[in-house]
Amino acid sequence: MIAKADLIEGVAKGLAVLESFDTERQRLNATLAAQRAGITRAAARRHLLTLAHLGYLESDGSWFWLASKVLRFSGSYLASSRLPRVLQAPLERLALRTGESFSAVVLGGDEVVIVARSSPVHAGAPSTVLPYGLHLGARLPAHATSTGKVLLAALPKPEFGDWLKGRQLARLTAHTLTEPRALRAVIEQARKQDYCLSSEEHELGVHALAVPLRDNQGRTVAALNVVAETSRLSTDELKRDLLPLLWETAAAVRPLL
Repeated sequence: MIAKADLIEGVAKGLAVLESFDTERQRLNATLAAQRAGITRAAARRHLLTLAHLGYLESDGSWFWLASKVLRFSGSYLASSRLPRVLQAPLERLALRTGESFSAVVLGGDEVVIVARSSPVHAGAPSTVLPYGLHLGARLPAHATSTGKVLLAALPKPEFGDWLKGRQLARLTAHTLTEPRALRAVIEQARKQDYCLSSEEHELGVHALAVPLRDNQGRTVAALNVVAETSRLSTDELKRDLLPLLWETAAAVRPLL
Protein backbone atom coordinates (compact mmCIF):
# COMPACT_ATOMS: atom_id res chain seq x y z
CA MET A 1 0.00 0.00 0.00
CA ILE A 2 1.15 3.50 -0.79
CA ALA A 3 1.16 6.23 1.82
CA LYS A 4 -1.57 8.83 1.25
CA ALA A 5 1.02 11.60 1.10
CA ASP A 6 2.77 9.80 -1.76
CA LEU A 7 -0.36 9.26 -3.87
CA ILE A 8 -0.73 11.69 -6.78
CA GLU A 9 -4.48 11.67 -7.22
CA GLY A 10 -4.35 13.49 -10.54
CA VAL A 11 -2.33 10.67 -12.08
CA ALA A 12 -4.70 8.07 -10.62
CA LYS A 13 -7.74 9.88 -12.00
CA GLY A 14 -6.16 10.35 -15.42
CA LEU A 15 -5.38 6.65 -15.68
CA ALA A 16 -8.90 5.82 -14.50
CA VAL A 17 -10.24 7.90 -17.38
CA LEU A 18 -7.99 6.07 -19.86
CA GLU A 19 -9.12 2.72 -18.47
CA SER A 20 -12.75 3.75 -18.97
CA PHE A 21 -12.42 3.03 -22.69
CA ASP A 22 -13.00 -0.60 -23.64
CA THR A 23 -14.68 -2.80 -26.23
CA GLU A 24 -18.12 -1.89 -24.90
CA ARG A 25 -17.48 1.85 -24.94
CA GLN A 26 -15.02 2.94 -27.60
CA ARG A 27 -16.19 6.58 -27.43
CA LEU A 28 -16.93 8.57 -24.29
CA ASN A 29 -18.06 12.08 -23.47
CA ALA A 30 -17.37 13.82 -20.16
CA THR A 31 -20.55 12.49 -18.54
CA LEU A 32 -19.87 8.85 -19.41
CA ALA A 33 -16.18 9.12 -18.52
CA ALA A 34 -17.11 10.58 -15.13
CA GLN A 35 -19.51 7.71 -14.43
CA ARG A 36 -16.99 5.08 -15.46
CA ALA A 37 -13.99 6.60 -13.68
CA GLY A 38 -15.90 7.53 -10.52
CA ILE A 39 -15.04 11.22 -10.66
CA THR A 40 -16.96 14.45 -11.24
CA ARG A 41 -17.96 15.51 -14.73
CA ALA A 42 -15.80 18.63 -14.48
CA ALA A 43 -12.75 16.57 -13.52
CA ALA A 44 -13.46 14.05 -16.28
CA ARG A 45 -13.69 16.85 -18.84
CA ARG A 46 -10.32 18.29 -17.78
CA HIS A 47 -8.66 14.88 -17.93
CA LEU A 48 -10.16 14.13 -21.34
CA LEU A 49 -8.98 17.45 -22.73
CA THR A 50 -5.50 17.00 -21.24
CA LEU A 51 -5.16 13.47 -22.59
CA ALA A 52 -6.29 14.67 -26.01
CA HIS A 53 -3.76 17.53 -25.86
CA LEU A 54 -1.01 15.02 -25.04
CA GLY A 55 -2.02 12.81 -27.97
CA TYR A 56 -3.45 9.85 -26.08
CA LEU A 57 -7.04 10.61 -27.15
CA GLU A 58 -8.70 11.92 -30.28
CA SER A 59 -11.86 14.04 -30.22
CA ASP A 60 -14.52 15.69 -32.35
CA GLY A 61 -15.13 18.28 -29.64
CA SER A 62 -17.76 16.33 -27.73
CA TRP A 63 -16.72 12.68 -27.89
CA PHE A 64 -13.31 11.19 -27.20
CA TRP A 65 -11.66 7.94 -28.29
CA LEU A 66 -8.27 6.32 -27.83
CA ALA A 67 -5.43 7.38 -30.12
CA SER A 68 -2.66 5.09 -31.32
CA LYS A 69 -0.22 6.75 -28.91
CA VAL A 70 -1.60 4.62 -26.04
CA LEU A 71 0.09 1.64 -27.73
CA ARG A 72 3.41 3.03 -26.51
CA PHE A 73 2.61 1.58 -23.09
CA SER A 74 1.77 -1.90 -24.35
CA GLY A 75 4.67 -1.87 -26.78
CA SER A 76 7.11 -1.01 -24.02
CA TYR A 77 5.66 -3.74 -21.80
CA LEU A 78 5.84 -6.40 -24.50
CA ALA A 79 9.41 -5.41 -25.37
CA SER A 80 10.70 -5.32 -21.81
CA SER A 81 8.64 -7.83 -19.83
CA ARG A 82 9.99 -11.34 -19.44
CA LEU A 83 6.67 -13.18 -19.57
CA PRO A 84 5.58 -12.33 -23.14
CA ARG A 85 9.07 -12.95 -24.51
CA VAL A 86 9.38 -16.34 -22.81
CA LEU A 87 5.86 -17.58 -23.54
CA GLN A 88 5.16 -16.47 -27.10
CA ALA A 89 7.12 -19.25 -28.82
CA PRO A 90 5.60 -22.07 -26.72
CA LEU A 91 2.12 -20.69 -27.42
CA GLU A 92 2.81 -20.65 -31.15
CA ARG A 93 4.03 -24.24 -31.03
CA LEU A 94 0.86 -25.30 -29.22
CA ALA A 95 -1.29 -23.57 -31.82
CA LEU A 96 0.55 -25.22 -34.71
CA ARG A 97 0.35 -28.62 -33.02
CA THR A 98 -3.35 -28.51 -32.18
CA GLY A 99 -5.02 -25.85 -34.31
CA GLU A 100 -6.44 -24.18 -31.20
CA SER A 101 -6.06 -20.74 -29.59
CA PHE A 102 -3.83 -20.38 -26.51
CA SER A 103 -3.20 -17.46 -24.15
CA ALA A 104 -1.00 -16.54 -21.21
CA VAL A 105 -2.76 -14.39 -18.64
CA VAL A 106 -1.95 -12.51 -15.43
CA LEU A 107 -4.22 -11.30 -12.65
CA GLY A 108 -4.88 -7.58 -12.20
CA GLY A 109 -7.43 -6.77 -9.49
CA ASP A 110 -10.82 -8.14 -10.47
CA GLU A 111 -9.70 -8.85 -14.05
CA VAL A 112 -7.21 -10.95 -15.94
CA VAL A 113 -5.02 -9.50 -18.68
CA ILE A 114 -3.82 -11.41 -21.75
CA VAL A 115 -0.06 -10.84 -22.07
CA ALA A 116 0.69 -13.39 -24.83
CA ARG A 117 -1.48 -15.35 -27.24
CA SER A 118 -1.35 -17.50 -30.33
CA SER A 119 -3.91 -17.70 -33.13
CA PRO A 120 -5.50 -21.01 -34.07
CA VAL A 121 -4.43 -22.52 -37.36
CA HIS A 122 -6.73 -24.66 -39.48
CA ALA A 123 -5.80 -26.21 -42.79
CA GLY A 124 -2.60 -24.18 -42.93
CA ALA A 125 -4.26 -20.79 -42.43
CA PRO A 126 -5.17 -18.76 -39.36
CA SER A 127 -8.79 -19.14 -38.32
CA THR A 128 -10.98 -16.06 -38.67
CA VAL A 129 -13.29 -17.26 -35.90
CA LEU A 130 -12.01 -16.17 -32.50
CA PRO A 131 -13.86 -15.79 -29.20
CA TYR A 132 -14.89 -12.21 -28.51
CA GLY A 133 -12.32 -10.06 -26.74
CA LEU A 134 -9.43 -12.53 -26.82
CA HIS A 135 -6.79 -10.14 -28.12
CA LEU A 136 -3.45 -9.19 -26.65
CA GLY A 137 -3.99 -6.82 -23.74
CA ALA A 138 -7.65 -7.73 -23.34
CA ARG A 139 -9.01 -7.54 -19.80
CA LEU A 140 -11.60 -10.13 -18.79
CA PRO A 141 -13.47 -10.63 -15.49
CA ALA A 142 -11.52 -13.05 -13.32
CA HIS A 143 -14.56 -14.81 -11.85
CA ALA A 144 -15.93 -15.78 -15.29
CA THR A 145 -12.76 -17.18 -16.88
CA SER A 146 -10.72 -20.34 -16.50
CA THR A 147 -7.49 -18.38 -16.13
CA GLY A 148 -9.02 -16.09 -13.54
CA LYS A 149 -10.09 -19.02 -11.40
CA VAL A 150 -6.67 -20.65 -11.66
CA LEU A 151 -4.97 -17.42 -10.61
CA LEU A 152 -7.43 -16.85 -7.77
CA ALA A 153 -6.81 -20.43 -6.63
CA ALA A 154 -3.10 -19.59 -6.34
CA LEU A 155 -3.79 -16.86 -3.79
CA PRO A 156 -3.48 -17.74 -0.09
CA LYS A 157 -6.94 -18.58 1.22
CA PRO A 158 -7.18 -15.47 3.45
CA GLU A 159 -6.17 -13.27 0.50
CA PHE A 160 -8.78 -14.88 -1.74
CA GLY A 161 -11.34 -14.37 1.02
CA ASP A 162 -10.49 -10.66 1.08
CA TRP A 163 -10.75 -10.54 -2.73
CA LEU A 164 -14.20 -12.13 -2.67
CA LYS A 165 -15.63 -10.25 0.32
CA GLY A 166 -18.35 -7.83 -0.72
CA ARG A 167 -17.54 -8.20 -4.43
CA GLN A 168 -20.35 -8.09 -6.97
CA LEU A 169 -19.88 -10.94 -9.46
CA ALA A 170 -21.35 -9.78 -12.75
CA ARG A 171 -23.50 -12.20 -14.72
CA LEU A 172 -22.23 -12.33 -18.30
CA THR A 173 -24.19 -15.40 -19.43
CA ALA A 174 -26.68 -17.77 -17.88
CA HIS A 175 -23.71 -19.98 -16.91
CA THR A 176 -21.66 -17.35 -15.06
CA LEU A 177 -21.04 -18.09 -11.40
CA THR A 178 -22.38 -15.15 -9.42
CA GLU A 179 -22.86 -16.74 -6.00
CA PRO A 180 -19.77 -16.36 -3.77
CA ARG A 181 -20.27 -19.81 -2.24
CA ALA A 182 -20.37 -21.48 -5.67
CA LEU A 183 -17.28 -19.60 -6.84
CA ARG A 184 -15.42 -20.49 -3.65
CA ALA A 185 -16.18 -24.18 -4.27
CA VAL A 186 -14.87 -24.01 -7.84
CA ILE A 187 -11.72 -22.22 -6.67
CA GLU A 188 -11.10 -24.93 -4.07
CA GLN A 189 -11.56 -27.59 -6.77
CA ALA A 190 -9.05 -25.78 -9.00
CA ARG A 191 -6.52 -25.83 -6.14
CA LYS A 192 -6.88 -29.57 -5.78
CA GLN A 193 -6.95 -30.46 -9.48
CA ASP A 194 -4.34 -27.91 -10.62
CA TYR A 195 -6.53 -26.86 -13.54
CA CYS A 196 -9.87 -25.22 -14.20
CA LEU A 197 -12.42 -25.67 -16.97
CA SER A 198 -14.89 -22.85 -17.56
CA SER A 199 -17.71 -23.45 -20.03
CA GLU A 200 -19.76 -20.59 -21.51
CA GLU A 201 -19.32 -18.39 -18.44
CA HIS A 202 -17.77 -15.48 -20.32
CA GLU A 203 -19.26 -16.06 -23.76
CA LEU A 204 -21.87 -18.48 -25.06
CA GLY A 205 -20.52 -21.16 -27.36
CA VAL A 206 -17.00 -20.94 -25.93
CA HIS A 207 -15.22 -22.85 -23.22
CA ALA A 208 -11.67 -22.76 -21.90
CA LEU A 209 -9.24 -24.88 -19.93
CA ALA A 210 -6.43 -23.34 -17.86
CA VAL A 211 -3.45 -24.43 -15.78
CA PRO A 212 -1.10 -22.36 -13.58
CA LEU A 213 2.35 -21.31 -14.76
CA ARG A 214 4.83 -21.47 -11.87
CA ASP A 215 8.41 -20.35 -11.47
CA ASN A 216 11.19 -22.41 -9.90
CA GLN A 217 10.14 -21.19 -6.44
CA GLY A 218 6.66 -22.61 -6.96
CA ARG A 219 4.99 -19.22 -7.25
CA THR A 220 2.17 -18.92 -9.76
CA VAL A 221 3.13 -16.04 -12.05
CA ALA A 222 0.56 -16.52 -14.81
CA ALA A 223 -1.99 -18.92 -16.23
CA LEU A 224 -1.99 -20.77 -19.54
CA ASN A 225 -5.24 -21.64 -21.28
CA VAL A 226 -6.75 -23.03 -24.44
CA VAL A 227 -10.02 -21.65 -25.80
CA ALA A 228 -12.32 -23.57 -28.11
CA GLU A 229 -15.82 -23.42 -29.50
CA THR A 230 -18.24 -25.82 -27.80
CA SER A 231 -19.50 -26.94 -31.22
CA ARG A 232 -16.06 -28.32 -32.12
CA LEU A 233 -14.69 -29.71 -28.87
CA SER A 234 -16.51 -31.12 -25.86
CA THR A 235 -15.31 -30.55 -22.32
CA ASP A 236 -14.25 -34.21 -22.16
CA GLU A 237 -12.17 -33.78 -25.32
CA LEU A 238 -10.56 -30.64 -23.91
CA LYS A 239 -9.48 -32.48 -20.78
CA ARG A 240 -8.46 -35.66 -22.57
CA ASP A 241 -6.52 -34.17 -25.49
CA LEU A 242 -5.36 -30.73 -24.37
CA LEU A 243 -4.91 -30.78 -20.59
CA PRO A 244 -1.79 -33.00 -20.84
CA LEU A 245 -0.31 -30.56 -23.37
CA LEU A 246 -0.98 -27.60 -21.08
CA TRP A 247 0.70 -29.33 -18.15
CA GLU A 248 3.61 -30.38 -20.37
CA THR A 249 4.15 -26.81 -21.57
CA ALA A 250 3.84 -25.42 -18.02
CA ALA A 251 6.58 -27.82 -16.88
CA ALA A 252 8.79 -26.95 -19.87
CA VAL A 253 8.68 -23.18 -19.32
CA ARG A 254 8.99 -23.32 -15.52
CA PRO A 255 12.82 -22.93 -15.48
CA LEU A 256 12.45 -19.82 -17.66
CA LEU A 257 9.91 -17.95 -15.51
